Amino acid sequence: MAESARALAHVSSLSESSETTSVESLALQACDDIDSLHEVQRAYACLEKLIVPQGVNDTEEVYPNRTELGALVRVVNEEMQRRIETADTTMESLRVALREGGARHRADGG
Repeated sequence: MAESARALAHVSSLSESSETTSVESLALQACDDIDSLHEVQRAYACLEKLIVPQGVNDTEEVYPNRTELGALVRVVNEEMQRRIETADTTMESLRVALREGGARHRADGG
């Protein structure tokens, strides 16, 4: 998550920098965002294992009630949605930067 913040700060400071650097920064941020999504997915898989016992002889000392589990799932879902929106925003910025770069390249005769 800290890497995403650094990438975002870096992207914000690139207003006068070259387009290539901006696109690279957006690509790095997109990778960070995707890694973050994988982390939330692993957390959700863990919850699923708590809710659906894997074996008949599961005698774990963890017995959360439905209210606690419901709250936990809601929190995970909200965080996953926030991270998906962040990744979507980054990818859209990357698409725009790439389109603008292509248009500039064509306009320069490249």
